[in-house]
Amino acid sequence: MYREFIVPSDQEIVEQIGEYPKTEKDDSARIIALRGAGKEFIRFSYDTLARSVRIRWINQKGEEFLDFFREGATSMKIHTENGLTCFSITFHTGECAGQLKLQVFPNLSIKDELLFQ
Repeated sequence: MYREFIVPSDQEIVEQIGEYPKTEKDDSARIIALRGAGKEFIRFSYDTLARSVRIRWINQKGEEFLDFFREGATSMKIHTENGLTCFSITFHTGECAGQLKLQVFPNLSIKDELLFQ
């Protein structure tokens, strides 16, 4: 069963993190650059048509040490609570469901759960 991937508006994202999602030529994915301590950063992209999310974490040496990709996204929210700003992405992939939390402030962190239903 097809489920729509519902995401916050660009304006909501700008209001929460001060970063405007961008697109690359001929691509439907939205891309956000998230800066961490020093030179580390996360290139976070999401595609509502493909219902997919990708997180590429680059360390301070400029080396990619995490490349995470998943399809089956159904919703994405951004919120700030107790001084922590996070993206929460919900996934439903047939037999499995879960949530990915990408903390963007004050530090970068990722927590992922995908479990059988």
